[in-house]
Amino acid sequence: MRRFYYISMTMILSQFAIPNEVGEPQPLHVGFINDSYIVPAKRIGEHSYCLQRINHHIFKNVDGLMNNIRLVTEHIRRKLEIAGVEDVERKVLQIVPTKQGALYYHSPENEYWRLYVLVEPATSQEKVTPQSAELTGEAFGRFQCQLADLPFDALCESIPNFHNMEFRLQELDQALAADPKGRKAACADIIAAIDQRREEMCLAERLFREGKLPKHINHCDTKVNNVLFDEAGKPICIVDLDTVMPGFVFSDFGDFMRTAANTGLEDDPNLDHIHVDLEVFEAYARGYLKEATFLTPIEKEMLPYGCRLLSYMQTVRFFTDWLNGDIYYKIAYPEHNLVRTRAQLRLLEEQERVKEEMQRIIERLS
Repeated sequence: MRRFYYISMTMILSQFAIPNEVGEPQPLHVGFINDSYIVPAKRIGEHSYCLQRINHHIFKNVDGLMNNIRLVTEHIRRKLEIAGVEDVERKVLQIVPTKQGALYYHSPENEYWRLYVLVEPATSQEKVTPQSAELTGEAFGRFQCQLADLPFDALCESIPNFHNMEFRLQELDQALAADPKGRKAACADIIAAIDQRREEMCLAERLFREGKLPKHINHCDTKVNNVLFDEAGKPICIVDLDTVMPGFVFSDFGDFMRTAANTGLEDDPNLDHIHVDLEVFEAYARGYLKEATFLTPIEKEMLPYGCRLLSYMQTVRFFTDWLNGDIYYKIAYPEHNLVRTRAQLRLLEEQERVKEEMQRIIERLS
């Protein structure tokens, strides 16, 4: 079995234009979607690589996905080079093309593989503190700022309607109408809570159609572990670019806050644990606003709204999956998605409770 694995991986690596000798790929246990491997250089001082098998069941448009990443990384690289920034190779991901010049390799087994130059030395973090939140805010603010002049419609939606609230509510309404598992009747309180906020939570899409709110290039997965840090603990590179696509900047802002500024767990069964960590909120906002100098007044004003929007969106998504019989999110026990739903709804309620204070923090930092 090991010999087959080695021959298979060697064959895959042989498809890429790797300029130096490399060793056997080693599994890298990170992320939940793609399979990742470290491909070590055989000689000290030469590049190592990160090989990934793309989950094409989630990312159905692999051409569009990889073209997004190419456009974003090339755009950032050009800006860094024009600015005379040193050590550019550690500050933006670099795709290694196949020997035919393609951005990925499509195998006879219908698997999709890509290769990046490994950013090293670098570390990632899992725990969020006010200090790491501020640095992460700087990193994502700078990332969005570097891409602010790249037309948002130059990129496709790698997951269509990923942060489209109107679409997520349509999915919910279909689940409520079908009620395939007979779960709706016991959830009247959740349905009422969602319904009373529908109009407010679809505000962004309406403002965009009216020409009052712009879209930009977003990361759409703004977790602290998607930032690489150098030896001094400073952020150097944004990774995991699969969900880079058009969107509203406050969605990225709110996505970070939904997990990092939550004193409880995403699936906390004890709702009393869940509050808004305003210290983390302020630290991230400080770092973000320091770098996101492209923001319009309405985008700054709507940053706290983005927090509520993403918590509401995740409430809707977990609840939809619960109604449909748990077909999207992995669950650890039968009522896991219902627990997730109630935990996200409580976070939303807590964000609403402190929304004026959050607004004052943004105004002060702006």
